[in-house]
Amino acid sequence: MTGLPLLLLLLILWLLTPVTAKKIQTICPLKIYVKFRGQWEFYRPGDLIIGGNLPLMTFVESRAPDFQKDPSHFINDITLLLKKYHQFLALMFAVMEVNKDLLLLPNITLGFRIYENQKMERKIFLYSLSLLSTRGQMVPGYKCGRKDPLLSVIGGHNSESSRQMASIFSIYKVPQLGVGSESTQEDRRVHPSFFRINPKESAQYEGLVHLLLHFQWNWVGLVANQDDSGEHFISSLLPMLKEKEICLVFTQIMKFDFYTDPGTKLHHLFNTWSKAEVIIFLGDYSATTNMWIVVFVYETQSNTFMKMWIFTSSWKFNVINSGDILLFMETYHGALHFREHTRDVSEFSHFLMSLDPLKPQGDFFLPVWWQLIFGCKLQKLRVIFEKWEKLCTGEENLQSLPAYLFETTMTGESYNIYNAIYAVAQALHVIYGSGARPAMMRLGKRILDVPPWLLLPYLRNIQFNNTAGDEIYFSENRLGSARYDLFNWVLLPNQSFVAVKVGQIDPTAPAGQDFTINSNAIVWAKKKVPFARCGMKRCQAGERKSVPEGEEVCCYQCAPCPEGTISNQTDSANCDPCPEDRYSNMDKDHCIAKKIHFLTYQETLGYILVTLAFSLSVITSAVLVIFHKHRDTPIVKANNRDLTYLLLVSLLLCFLCSFLFIGQPGKLTCLLRQTAFAILFSIAVSSVLAKTVMVVLAFMATKPGNKARKLLGKPLINSIVLVCPLVQTVLCIVWLVTSPPFPNMDFDSLVAETILECNEGSTLIFYAVLAYLGFLALVSFTVAFLARKLPDSFNEAKFITFSMLVFCSVWISFLPTYLSTKGKFMVAVEIFSILSSGASLLVCIFFPKCYIILLRPHLNCRENIMRHKNV
Repeated sequence: MTGLPLLLLLLILWLLTPVTAKKIQTICPLKIYVKFRGQWEFYRPGDLIIGGNLPLMTFVESRAPDFQKDPSHFINDITLLLKKYHQFLALMFAVMEVNKDLLLLPNITLGFRIYENQKMERKIFLYSLSLLSTRGQMVPGYKCGRKDPLLSVIGGHNSESSRQMASIFSIYKVPQLGVGSESTQEDRRVHPSFFRINPKESAQYEGLVHLLLHFQWNWVGLVANQDDSGEHFISSLLPMLKEKEICLVFTQIMKFDFYTDPGTKLHHLFNTWSKAEVIIFLGDYSATTNMWIVVFVYETQSNTFMKMWIFTSSWKFNVINSGDILLFMETYHGALHFREHTRDVSEFSHFLMSLDPLKPQGDFFLPVWWQLIFGCKLQKLRVIFEKWEKLCTGEENLQSLPAYLFETTMTGESYNIYNAIYAVAQALHVIYGSGARPAMMRLGKRILDVPPWLLLPYLRNIQFNNTAGDEIYFSENRLGSARYDLFNWVLLPNQSFVAVKVGQIDPTAPAGQDFTINSNAIVWAKKKVPFARCGMKRCQAGERKSVPEGEEVCCYQCAPCPEGTISNQTDSANCDPCPEDRYSNMDKDHCIAKKIHFLTYQETLGYILVTLAFSLSVITSAVLVIFHKHRDTPIVKANNRDLTYLLLVSLLLCFLCSFLFIGQPGKLTCLLRQTAFAILFSIAVSSVLAKTVMVVLAFMATKPGNKARKLLGKPLINSIVLVCPLVQTVLCIVWLVTSPPFPNMDFDSLVAETILECNEGSTLIFYAVLAYLGFLALVSFTVAFLARKLPDSFNEAKFITFSMLVFCSVWISFLPTYLSTKGKFMVAVEIFSILSSGASLLVCIFFPKCYIILLRPHLNCRENIMRHKNV
């Protein structure tokens, strides 16, 4: 019975539940449908929406505003940019391709909402807010009924428009993929959801510098648009040009004001642009239009404006209709154009061929674009036709259109959009396969609400290969690819205007291959490579650049390379020194190996010295034989036979040591030749000194009461002969121990030859050895000079005096001559000094005795000697 009251209580409580506790159905109170005036939109529904905020049209202003009327009244013409529609088609195609791939996003369908902003700031902001709202409403971030969930946005035709959009989408953390300039860390912090899809500009600037260097253009003009991209272009390029010594004739900022004093401004532009043969141009469609005006007016007043144009990737060859190009294509004949790298996506061409303006399938842009590009009218858009108007059949062939109007392959901008869509899809695929997906996805339901901010970390780390085989990834919130293609615009005889690929920039390629160009494929406007240089003369090999004071570095003159340096390139900034073993040729364009320079036996000088040394050695040997054969004769015995033998042997060895100086110096010969010469000559001079002293003491011994006889004998002679050479020997030993001579190669003394010489090691000891020899010779000369008039029939003092005079004269003249010569001539001077000084001793001391011994033997007797002593 207790259960019945409990059931009744529960029934009462259920009936009394307050209204506020009941489930309230979600309603959308805002029902205001926003219709934009002149809005062009292409919408295709999907589970998730890819937004597009792109330009297809632009306004042309007729006159400057005077701030008295509505500014919109000054815009009187809207023109359609034919090639811009390519980007719309790329976005549509990429979304359709993703939806076909069941493995990439299974059970998920992407849709898109594409707005055409007409390059107007007001509409860029307006459409950005519209993408954040429910379709037909204008409440950003407020979704009624969870319709049209925005996943990502493709938009921004330049840095300024991208920044305008980023200021809105970064608030809601919606990934925006668009064109932007080089972003800093601060930019990424302010706009964390912005991803740039255009390549890195710095690679293009490096390619531009490579191009100028390839054709050796160092005197060029620069024209840039007055906006952020133009300022960034100039600030980035100028240091690179300065580093490579490329000068600018002028730097023109594209700020045109033709409404006030147009004649003066155009005249100024004519004078400025005419100064350069090569002009680098950076600018968008508006800048290009202004440039067309300048060139067109110039050509109507003067000759054809035949300049070499180099266009950056921001320059787009957009035309309003097919007739416009005929006015300007001759001006651009031969121009070089850097374009963003692209790959062929075959399915995209098939997609373009399937376009049917009669069945646009919701594409509002297609019929309008079709009429303009083919110059016809669609019947569905116009009921009444003029007789002269051409009717569109819808079967017109896009492949028949010239490339400057429309390309049936991926352009660089379209390729970037294509990769951006796939990057979003790949990021969504990673989210779908990871644990980070929302609860609704884990329950197996279709994706109806994926917060856009969830894609941001996955986009930054995404990496995949697209259908064309290129690796796609984001680095620092931008696509990692930085490749550019170089095209040459050519006007063919049939009036067709085509772009021919002639080069490529790929920073990922190995060094030296990052910039490639086919110069032979380039068609030049003036039939030859332009000469864009400050000076008319280029520095050839063997010359270097010399910049006059006050001139630009490009306006240099040419100066010959100094001796010993070369330059083997044109316009070399410096002359490179030759290696030590080489020297520069007459033209100073390459180095020649130096000849090894030393005194050889085969050359004339060596042959003469060898003959002279050998002859003196033979003569000395003959004298020694003569004296030995007549050793018992009075003339030999009267002058100390042992000293005579020692002197002759030392002279013979001195003559023979000359051979150590001839030939290629080696380690052993360098050690022996100076020391052997010094010791042998010290023995010879000591022997002469001993003979001189002996003559003086012998005369003094004849005086009554003189005790000099006690000093005579072998002890005195032996002490002089042993002690004097011993001092020299000690000096030579110290020399060899502390700093011995060694073979050395002197590369600097002679221009074309390398001197192979013996470095004396310690120069101080070398001159000490010579000074000691000079000291001994001076002492011998002094003693002999004082004893020259002593009465002795065989008095050698006169002969010794004269021989030592010659000896000292030879070695006094040796020093300055030795120091002023180099190489083998220095060696020859020393050999000649050795031979001449030794020959003086041999001739002066021994030839008179040999004359008596051989030709006057009757004088070589004791009676003759005694008779002269008694005189």
